[in-house]
Amino acid sequence: MSYQKVILVGRLGRDPEMRYTPNGTPVTNLSVATDRRWTNDDGSQVKETTWFRVTAWGRLAETCNQYLQKGRQVLVEGRVRGERVPQSDGSFNIQPRVWTGNDGVARASFEVTAQTVRFLGRAGETSLAAEPGVPEEPPVEEEEGIPF
Repeated sequence: MSYQKVILVGRLGRDPEMRYTPNGTPVTNLSVATDRRWTNDDGSQVKETTWFRVTAWGRLAETCNQYLQKGRQVLVEGRVRGERVPQSDGSFNIQPRVWTGNDGVARASFEVTAQTVRFLGRAGETSLAAEPGVPEEPPVEEEEGIPF
């Protein structure tokens, strides 16, 4: 038996977006940025930001949509999802979704289905854009094959 769990702590890059599936199930998309900082050998500071597309379903989706906004820090527990790539033995490997953006540049996204979202900090704290050195979220690229 194997098990997969991802834990992210980051800030929302934009306000949550909630929709409903055709059968009425609420689904909310979150864009979460995580940062890694370190000092290079030459003494210069380096900051790396990784973006994750997070999807919450049902009551969790409604709660996220109601109480979260851009800049709010969250802890997300969930599982990674992506493209299923068939293997010669009949099994599948999961890889990041890869597509070509409108500008012709290849892109990949890390996607997480949330099982738990914990709200960190307080509502109304400093927004992501107000923090020095934090990049704005990259533009959203529409992908084919995503049902919502």
